[in-house]
Amino acid sequence: MRFTFILLALFSLTVNAQNTAIGTNEKLVYTASYNMSGILTDIAQVTMETSPVKTSKATLLRLKCTAATYSKWDNFFRIRDLYESYVNPKTLTPYLYNRDINEGSYYKAMKYTFSHKTKTVKSIQTKRNNNIENKTISIGNSTKDIVSTLYSIRSFNFENMSKGDRQSLTIIFDRKETKAQVTYLGKETINTAIGKKECYKLAIGSNEAILQGNNSNLLWLTADVNKIIVYGKFKIPVGNGELKIKSVSGLIN
Repeated sequence: MRFTFILLALFSLTVNAQNTAIGTNEKLVYTASYNMSGILTDIAQVTMETSPVKTSKATLLRLKCTAATYSKWDNFFRIRDLYESYVNPKTLTPYLYNRDINEGSYYKAMKYTFSHKTKTVKSIQTKRNNNIENKTISIGNSTKDIVSTLYSIRSFNFENMSKGDRQSLTIIFDRKETKAQVTYLGKETINTAIGKKECYKLAIGSNEAILQGNNSNLLWLTADVNKIIVYGKFKIPVGNGELKIKSVSGLIN
């Protein structure tokens, strides 16, 4: 039931278009639900935030994603997870990625430093008892971490896609490249906590066993200039669930 599984189930489209959808002070809040004994139950809050970060060489965009179980579930299975990526604000190209996982008795931290010139990623993995492991991984031209990938979908022009069009992507996760595919399913209007929204509907597939079934992992993005994710459904080896938008603030458009 780890939040890692949810993120992997919400793979998105890797593109190189210029970012015009994501601003520097955006905040998206979601409710994560999980099927427990046949009943879909709200178990956690997921928050996605952006902020500018100045370095000695440039100003980067911080993409931060956190997940925390609601307090009544903490004794059952406590989740306090952080995923963040520091990217070029215009292209969303990642330079630094951090992942800090605290789920029940499980803990793992991961840091990636991207070198796009050499097509490598330097990783530092830390587990409990300060067990540290360093490793350098070779990557492809378009490989991104999972957070920058998730945001990059919003730079894509879906109006130029036809129903059934498929795109491939490569994500580095747990120090290996993972292949996935995104299929555009057209537009669909759905009811959300922020109103009725016309959305782009996407199906997510993968050559990894983490994603289960055909068209069982779906995303709905608003069919407007912001293209925010408002709803997601996922099916994974340990169950299935949903991600539902709760509130939105700081949109650039």
